[in-house]
Amino acid sequence: MRASANYEFMRRAIALASENVRSGDGGPFAAVIVREGTIVGEGVNCVTRTNDPTAHGEVMAIRAACHKLGTFSLEVCEIYTSCEPCPMCLAAIYWAHLDRIWFGNTTADAARAGFDDASLYREMARPIDKRSVPSTMLLHEQAWESFQLWLDSPIKTPY
Repeated sequence: MRASANYEFMRRAIALASENVRSGDGGPFAAVIVREGTIVGEGVNCVTRTNDPTAHGEVMAIRAACHKLGTFSLEVCEIYTSCEPCPMCLAAIYWAHLDRIWFGNTTADAARAGFDDASLYREMARPIDKRSVPSTMLLHEQAWESFQLWLDSPIKTPY
């Protein structure tokens, strides 16, 4: 079954992104999350305003929707975002279990505006020992203890 886009939700995401730039509050990115025809979360990029590099529009919208709905799973929800999600936001969308992504600008458009995610995609594809930020495993056996506790826990909430 092919989903049907709602242009008003995309217009809202675009308007939020534009207003965010006009106000000087952050970058040209925003998103709205919709459940059954109703907006349940909105977010704008507020990286510079909050000094939080994870405060992208999509992440902020996910946080708002989860808070409003009282859940960490946004199944049956869709996200309308002013730009194709960066790697971090795309991962957050998958972790939140959103059903569909609608986007306005492409990653190529973002790169043209000075927001180039190509290096991030390349880094993630490299083996750990070839990445530009060194990563070294420490205390693996001790670290496994928390995973074993998770596996054995009768009170965990799977996600």
